Amino acid sequence: MDVTAPTGGGLGWRSLRVRLVLFVSVTLVVVCTAMALTTVFVQRVYLLGDLDQRVTDAAERSQGGLQRRTGGATDLGFLNERGQPTGTLAARFADGEIIAAEVVTADGHQQTLTAAQRAALEGITADGSLHTRTIPGLGTYRVTALGGDGVPVLAGLPMADVQRVIDRLVVVETVIAGGGLAAAACASAVVIRRQLRPLGRVAATAAEVARVPLDRGEVAALARVETRDTDPGTEAGQVGAVLNRLIDHVESSLAERRRTEQRMRRFLADASHELRTPLASIAGYAEYMNGGDRSPAGGDRTIEPELAWHRVSAQSARMTDLVEDLLLLARLDEGRPLELAEVNLATLVAEAVWDAQAAGGGHDWQLALRLDGPVSVVADPSRLHQVVANLLANARVHTPEGTKITVVVETVETVADAGAAAGPRCVIRIRDNGPGIPPGLLPTIFERFTRADASRSRTAGKEGGSGLGLAIVAALVEAHGGRIGVESEPGRTEFTVTLPLGR
Repeated sequence: MDVTAPTGGGLGWRSLRVRLVLFVSVTLVVVCTAMALTTVFVQRVYLLGDLDQRVTDAAERSQGGLQRRTGGATDLGFLNERGQPTGTLAARFADGEIIAAEVVTADGHQQTLTAAQRAALEGITADGSLHTRTIPGLGTYRVTALGGDGVPVLAGLPMADVQRVIDRLVVVETVIAGGGLAAAACASAVVIRRQLRPLGRVAATAAEVARVPLDRGEVAALARVETRDTDPGTEAGQVGAVLNRLIDHVESSLAERRRTEQRMRRFLADASHELRTPLASIAGYAEYMNGGDRSPAGGDRTIEPELAWHRVSAQSARMTDLVEDLLLLARLDEGRPLELAEVNLATLVAEAVWDAQAAGGGHDWQLALRLDGPVSVVADPSRLHQVVANLLANARVHTPEGTKITVVVETVETVADAGAAAGPRCVIRIRDNGPGIPPGLLPTIFERFTRADASRSRTAGKEGGSGLGLAIVAALVEAHGGRIGVESEPGRTEFTVTLPLGR
């Protein structure tokens, strides 16, 4: 498996940093441009308003000055008065036409406007409204004309100063914005790089885990994201924490897979061993009956054909039972449904105890029904009988004669836990005062092919099993929605089966 991923210094993260820096820079450019345009617009409106006020004041002063003078219709002598700024323009009207127009020059004198310059002022009515006109040779002016009861007069001031202030403001704001943007871009790049550094380390960890061949061989401990990169208060820390949980899940899944494979290998080995023994016996007896000179046991003693056939039948039955047990476990593993019905538990357990007593008369059998009335469970009758019968057979086979075996059926009120909800349950307890189960065997007592006799040999004259009985019991109880447990010490062993009550 060859899987690669971008690391903290790879193209992926650099590209992300570049995109983030560009995004921040573009955002700052837009914000700064909007602020600069707003500032220029507001400043221009303010300066034009101030200029318009000065133009109106100049027109009113000009009109008042003409009213005090005794000159003719073309008299513009008021421009000689002190306080008139350079560039001030004034004109006189007669029948709506400009008959005289002058402008204050830089040396303080008046200069008469040419015909072309006066033509630029045509069309201005004496209603006090403000107009913007471009006068050849003089530039752009803001002008107004006043009439009314006074002497009609036109006055104007140049807009060059206003435009110059606006131009300087634009230059200053451009310089300041450019410097601010450069500083902000650098700061953003540094901050974004530092903020993305943990994410880069997380990506490096993910890439390291991705390179591990998980599909084969023994997998060592996988890498983890460092604690400093798993702070839940940051986005990168959340990603690191989630990645660690994912890696934990992967490791636990791999460990469970290994355990499953080990159990499967052991199961196949045990099943092969269990099947090989009866097959070898059947093959030996078949060879003998086919004309062999030696007995299957390896000696020279001959065996009667009837006895050979009996042993072949016994070994065939044993192999058939083993295969049936394996098939039952396979069906339970597949989750095949049981044939459920209402079962009177007291009757079922009593019948199983009677059968066990008939098979093991040398034991002391006791049955205690601690019930207030009939108790029913929803179960497969034959399979539930198999559960009780297997547990009773296990107690009978693994304890000496004279052992007291007590079977108790009762109802209890259980509390909610991880395995079941709270409510009434029916409990079957099978207790004996035999030698007990070896402590080393208890953790695996319900696993398949688990036997106290680790060598798998059977003592002559002693009944032995395949090690599937308790495994079948556990699988059947689980299939019925119940639980099974065991407690054992010398002189006391108790199996407990808990089943939900029928409704």
